Amino acid sequence: MPLLALVLLLVTLSAVLWWQPEDRNEPALSGGDFVLSTAQGALNLQHLRGKVVILYFGYTWCPDVCPTSLALLGMALHKLEPQELSAIQSVFISVDPERDTVERLAEYTPYFHPALLGATGTPQQINDIARRYGVAYAREQSDSITDYTVDHSSLTFLLDRTGKLHEVLPHGTSPDRIVAAIRQLLAQ
Repeated sequence: MPLLALVLLLVTLSAVLWWQPEDRNEPALSGGDFVLSTAQGALNLQHLRGKVVILYFGYTWCPDVCPTSLALLGMALHKLEPQELSAIQSVFISVDPERDTVERLAEYTPYFHPALLGATGTPQQINDIARRYGVAYAREQSDSITDYTVDHSSLTFLLDRTGKLHEVLPHGTSPDRIVAAIRQLLAQ
């Protein structure tokens, strides 16, 4: 009997480790165009056709997740050649439009890379864009000096030269992997 129990345990563990059910109710990410505000004026995604676009959603008061993701993205951008860098646009979209003004974003984003553009909009605009890109976020009250935090997804979105969502990179993706993904899109 103990051998049978061991075999059943191994079969169960194998199924748990390798089984990946398909969620047929999960909607496909549509991505899509948007217009947001930056310190340099309006950012219209349609006007970036011909460039590879990198999007990251977060907020400037984020204590750890955003700085980590943006630092990795910044390291990747520093590895690109000047002609590659001129063929892309990286955008940090704030999910905290109440605190993240275009001025604050303009001060924050250069710490990670000078080509990183900070963008914001109305809460309705941000909600619509986040929904279309599959970004989850929620404001959480806090006793900290910042009054609240914003729990959010930590994904990096790569759009091809036509503005179509091409790839979603998970949190913690290495700079080398980000560079490889960018170069793959630039080669298309």
